[in-house]
Amino acid sequence: MSQIKIATLVGSLRKDSFNRRLARAVEKLAPAEFAFKHVQIDDLPLYSQDLDAAYPAIATRLKEEIESVDGLLFVTPEYNRSIPGVLKNAIDLASRPWGTNSFAGKPGAVIGTSIGSTGTALAQQHLRNVLAYLDVPMLAQPEVFIHFKDELIVDDGSIASDGTRKFLQEFVDKYTAWVRRFVD
Repeated sequence: MSQIKIATLVGSLRKDSFNRRLARAVEKLAPAEFAFKHVQIDDLPLYSQDLDAAYPAIATRLKEEIESVDGLLFVTPEYNRSIPGVLKNAIDLASRPWGTNSFAGKPGAVIGTSIGSTGTALAQQHLRNVLAYLDVPMLAQPEVFIHFKDELIVDDGSIASDGTRKFLQEFVDKYTAWVRRFVD
């Protein structure tokens, strides 16, 4: 089988991001034919419709990265009960100018972790609303709201807890089957 390319957008810029750890854990559990590319979003200009007339090269790079993949994985923290601004900005840039939405039709999933007891439930719901408008077919279940503890997932994505590993494997199995429905 040919390689299936996934764009991973992590909504945290923090050096020791829990959500980056979660993304790495998911990637380790995926079948070998899935290749994950972390999309850089920390260098993007703030979106303004003024950019539409002459789109910046850096924003065009983002659009091309999204267009070159088969699926999307959004890994988001929760900031003030919503989506981090840096992630929303990247989504706005990749979906503009009007009529050039780079996300349209690409299967996606949203996961996240936080030190709060509800994980990232509200941020994920907000993000799902945005992605529905952008025509991203979303995996509905299982939802992944992980209450993060430092020893749960280490920097390289290794999972310390058997229960968490089993739960994430169930997500990965459903997610990879979901993406395959669109590429096969």
